[in-house]
Amino acid sequence: MQIACIVEGKGEEQAPPVLIRRIIAELNPPIYPHVFTAVRWPKSRLVQQHHLVEAIGLAVQQAEYPSAVLVLLDADDHCPATLGPQLLGWARAARSDIPIAVTVANREYEAWFLASAESLRGHHGLATDFSPPVEPEAVRGAKERLSSGMPRPYNPTRDQASFSQMIDLEAARRAPSFAKLCRDVRRLVEELQAWTG
Repeated sequence: MQIACIVEGKGEEQAPPVLIRRIIAELNPPIYPHVFTAVRWPKSRLVQQHHLVEAIGLAVQQAEYPSAVLVLLDADDHCPATLGPQLLGWARAARSDIPIAVTVANREYEAWFLASAESLRGHHGLATDFSPPVEPEAVRGAKERLSSGMPRPYNPTRDQASFSQMIDLEAARRAPSFAKLCRDVRRLVEELQAWTG
C-alpha cells in the first residue's frame, strides 16, 4: 500500500510524507503505508491540465499496486475552494483507476504551523511566547510570520519537515485546509484498504 505525493516546493519533498504518516497513525495505527514524494514540479506547471496529468502518470509509475496519489499545493492568491476541485476533476478524468486527492493549503503550508504554533514554541529557536494568529490562513506571508519569532529566517528546506513532525495535529485543524488534508488522507487510506480487502 503506497501513497505517492505530488508537491511544488523543495521543502515539501520531505515534509508532506512525514505529516501524512502522522495523520494515518492517528486515524488508524495498524496501517503503515509507504508514503513518498514522487514528483516535485513548480505550481505554474501543476495548475495546467496536461502537466498535472503527466505528473500523476509519473507518480503512478514510481508506485506499486495498490497505490494512491495526493497532490498538495499552496493556494497563494488562488481560492482553494475553486482550485482544488478543478485540479481534482482533471486528475480523476485522467486516472479514474486509482484513488486521488488534491489538497490546497490556504495560503501556504506554513499556515498550518501558525495554527499549531503553541506546539512549536522553543523548536528551531521559535520564541517560547510565539502565539498563533486568530485566523492563521488569512496571513499573507506565513513564512515571514514564523521568521519574526525565530533568531534566523525560517527556511522550508531546513525547517518544514521538522515542524511537520512536531505540530499538534488537533491544533492544526483550526486551519480548515489542514482539516481537509486529514479528511483526504482518511479517504485515500479507506479506498486503499477496500482494494486490498
